[in-house]
Amino acid sequence: MKKHKTISPWRLFLESLSSLTVNKARSGLTILGIIIGIGSVIAMISVGQGAKNVIAQNIQSIGSNLIVVVPKAKPVPGSLVNQGDGSRTLRQDDANAMQDKLTMVKAVAPEISLIYQVVAKDKNLNATVIGTVPAYQTVRKSSVEVGSFISEQQVKSFARVAVLGSAVRDNLFGAGVDAVGKQIRIDGETVFKVSGVMKAKGGKGTLNQDNMIFIPVSSMQQFLEGDKFLTTINIEALDEKSIPAVERQVTNILLERHNISDPIDADFSVLNQQDLVATASSVANIFTALLASVAGISLLVGGIGIMNMMLTSVTERTREIGLRKALGARKRDIAGQFLFEATLVTFVGGLVGIAFGWVVSEVISRFAHLPTAVAWSSILLAVGVSAAIGIIFGYYPARKAARLNPIEALRYE
Repeated sequence: MKKHKTISPWRLFLESLSSLTVNKARSGLTILGIIIGIGSVIAMISVGQGAKNVIAQNIQSIGSNLIVVVPKAKPVPGSLVNQGDGSRTLRQDDANAMQDKLTMVKAVAPEISLIYQVVAKDKNLNATVIGTVPAYQTVRKSSVEVGSFISEQQVKSFARVAVLGSAVRDNLFGAGVDAVGKQIRIDGETVFKVSGVMKAKGGKGTLNQDNMIFIPVSSMQQFLEGDKFLTTINIEALDEKSIPAVERQVTNILLERHNISDPIDADFSVLNQQDLVATASSVANIFTALLASVAGISLLVGGIGIMNMMLTSVTERTREIGLRKALGARKRDIAGQFLFEATLVTFVGGLVGIAFGWVVSEVISRFAHLPTAVAWSSILLAVGVSAAIGIIFGYYPARKAARLNPIEALRYE
């Protein structure tokens, strides 16, 4: 039996390249579809990964060994969903009780956090206003650049003073301007005197301290809110090992104060930084998967384009296939030729698509001011997907070419 010679990889590459360059426009458009698909996936994943990194950094920057107590709507028996106002289950008295009873903690800082319109002369903006106490500065590892933070005396006297985040100062009075002693109006006509400006921490989003204004919690309750309810109670444990014990103490204190016997019915949640990061990362991962799925549709379209191109190529080269089979080419040689051509198209498109996605992510970061981060995992995923597309969408045309009857193929016009 005559032994068939195996085509060398280099010869296979040259033959595939020659076949693809016969119709440069068609091959170029097919490759363009893969470039757009791969680039879109990388760019969208980079947006999601960048958002995840920024959220994690912001949470880590708010303090160490931090425990956060937040309100939770109390379940109503017989109801499938929580009912009631979940933001009105923590009171100032709860924070006072924790301050008196908790052990293994450095500080307890109650907080009311709401967004208000803030006006200074002809400038105005919407900013997060935090009503809190002096311990907040310790718990959140914050420091004042100019002036002073809230004092105990100011809390007791309902003083209308405000400490501005650096970005708020810049927007209302100008970058680097000494704002201490100037006046701002919060929520209409309530006037507060600026007593200090915080050091810039950087970051983005609602957790960015630079976009916040701090006032005494008593003044927030008296002049802006009119009640004693809190949005958060911040607690700093002595060290990382103390966190579980402190969480148990907090839970027991609040269950007793709120007359709740079953912890499942608790109208509050106790979270630490790891919990916050895990929750935020979970949301960011869903967001990233959604973006990647939408971008992946363009990859599917690109794959269909490859199949269409290869089927057209099989039809155009029917006589060539018949001649090669008549001269002794095996089915696997023919199939390998067309499969290699499809893979080559996707590989070239994938490489260029990676560069395109990287550039797009940089453009998004620079001009849209959205955080992006291109991970090596997304690049490896893109390479793997592009190879899979070439094999999957090139298999049927390659199989069709290999199964052509050589006699009928030679007769094809």
